[in-house]
Amino acid sequence: MSAAAAATGAALAGLGALHVAWGRGSTFPFADEAELADAVVGRDVTPSRAACFAVAGALGTAAMLVTRAGTGGGRLSRIGAAGVAAALLGRASFGFAGRTELVSPGSAGARFRRLDRRWFSPACLALGSGAACAALARRA
Repeated sequence: MSAAAAATGAALAGLGALHVAWGRGSTFPFADEAELADAVVGRDVTPSRAACFAVAGALGTAAMLVTRAGTGGGRLSRIGAAGVAAALLGRASFGFAGRTELVSPGSAGARFRRLDRRWFSPACLALGSGAACAALARRA
């Protein structure tokens, strides 16, 4: 497996686990729900448990697709990894442009925008690039 696919799959799985923790009521790494919502969501409403678990499921699926594609897991895995790459690279583009609210309505808080440009969008760019590398991987 390529290092990019392994690292990307692990990072996506880790982010999925973080969303599970948030769905179970954790505010890690923030002090409370208000701080979590302000930093990660960009508004004063914390997403529902179901929303957190849905995102966790999507991230887990993305991790599996990227990891399988990175091992030459077949055409379907590569297509899935390409979809993951497109979604993450698109999210990065909106974030760098300061327009995340177009894909995540209400994500317009000042702190969120600052964190989005500094951390979230670069992370999406890196993960999207890793997913693209996995999508292009061929079994040797």
